Amino acid sequence: MSDRETQERWDSRYRDAGGPHAPAKVLLDNAHLLPPQGTALDLACGLGGNSLFLAGHGLQTYAWDISPVAVEKLSALARRQGLPVVAEVKDALRDPIPAARFDVVVVAHYLERALTGDIIRALKPGGLLFYQTFTRTAVTDAGPQKDEWRLAGGELLTMFAPLRPLVYREEGLIGDVSQGFRDKALLVALKEE
Repeated sequence: MSDRETQERWDSRYRDAGGPHAPAKVLLDNAHLLPPQGTALDLACGLGGNSLFLAGHGLQTYAWDISPVAVEKLSALARRQGLPVVAEVKDALRDPIPAARFDVVVVAHYLERALTGDIIRALKPGGLLFYQTFTRTAVTDAGPQKDEWRLAGGELLTMFAPLRPLVYREEGLIGDVSQGFRDKALLVALKEE
């Protein structure tokens, strides 16, 4: 799929969407780890539920997405709420992520393995990565249909091995699959000094 086709697909989805989704579980459950101030990047932000959450916690937040429709909606909502969000149309595969710029990087429901090194480098020393996305081991049909857009078992830990894991959760098909955190993995990891 071309960049233009990808953008148009997401524009169409966001044009018909209401407001932003709730923040990702990785952020909600671990908000106590967020620094009281600093800069954050919400990569592939969509309509910005995570961006608004980060800005609401006092972080100057940069929100990147390939969809101008999503960025426009998020910018308007952030302005109305008086939140420090700079939403920009950016394709992370084409627009370089600045090195050592962010205290927090959030990636939710987006998987582009080629960006792993860039994401690690984007963190300042002492910075935190909050990452959550879909796994191949799934209980429901939620998420992407292609395995290449889903994590293999334990892959999130391996991808970000240079960082020190603080929180990791991936339950797969263990135990009672009608309960718990299924279909996804989440990671909070620290870039040590």
